Amino acid sequence: MMNNDTILEVKNLKQHFPIRSGFLQRVSGYIKAVDGVSFSVRRNEVLGLVGESGCGKTTVGRTILRLYEPTAGEVWYHRADGARVNVANLDAKAMKALRRELRMIFQDPFSSLNPRRTVKELIGEPLVIHGVARGRALEERVAELMLEVGLDPNYMERYPHEFSGGQRQRIGIARTLSLSPRVIVADEPVSALDVSVQAQVLNLLQGLKDQLGLTLIFIAHDLSVVEHISDRIAVMYVGKIVEMADTDVLLRRPLHPYTEALVSAVPPADPDIKTQRIILEGDVPSPANPPPGCVFHPRCRYANDTTCMTVEPQLAEAAPGHFVACHLANELNLVGIGV
Repeated sequence: MMNNDTILEVKNLKQHFPIRSGFLQRVSGYIKAVDGVSFSVRRNEVLGLVGESGCGKTTVGRTILRLYEPTAGEVWYHRADGARVNVANLDAKAMKALRRELRMIFQDPFSSLNPRRTVKELIGEPLVIHGVARGRALEERVAELMLEVGLDPNYMERYPHEFSGGQRQRIGIARTLSLSPRVIVADEPVSALDVSVQAQVLNLLQGLKDQLGLTLIFIAHDLSVVEHISDRIAVMYVGKIVEMADTDVLLRRPLHPYTEALVSAVPPADPDIKTQRIILEGDVPSPANPPPGCVFHPRCRYANDTTCMTVEPQLAEAAPGHFVACHLANELNLVGIGV
């Protein structure tokens, strides 16, 4: 999955949260929020990370950036000077320096902004912390960033509650861009916005990505949103990646039954095309007690008793650039968009 253009490699990443119980709060088990995730991201690429709520998407993003300390695994980042560093092993001082290059856009544009600080303070805070700018230079940089995201610099002395949801998300994006990062993890940046505003923010991110040469990991639960911005898509289910491919290939020729179900929920662009929605039965398994074998087999209409329920499938390349974790990938003829 790696080539010379790779900027980020995630290898066997795990994030297991302890379950504590009893009077002494002893560890009685673990929630396997992320359980052996591996993928790579190329420079100036948008990798979409999709799946149902609770599948581990956000945890992957936060663990990559060390907002959560990883339980196990490696996160190799290729710096602009050619150096290759394992983010998972960096000490606090080295990690602080690296945060100029690896940044995050948070999901809720209101709770992620301090209501007691002005827009100038919010956007300029990373510049102050890293000693990049102060005084007049800071104000000029904040004005420049506000213009980049489509906000009026004359409003930099206002507070977050004086802006709409879409404008608050633009403030968050400006803050993320303040240190000129190379890789951005966007954690469901449009899920809290109206549909019309979602399109505006998606277009803004696409334009900034092309203009600034950014690399994005775009996390979302809505496949129709990810479709419009992503070059590749990785599908997650109960802490694991079950399929990954170029966006067009994955949507039109899914190889995993879970991806087929997600794709069936995306309305086709052509209204004359009739699609049949696949309704998955049962509930998503608990990451604290995942089923044996394939984690999807309790809800899979194709699963067999012998292999699917006993042997865990590994993510493997079924076709050039198309990875899937399914024992039956070569036997099934699954339906995609426009098929």
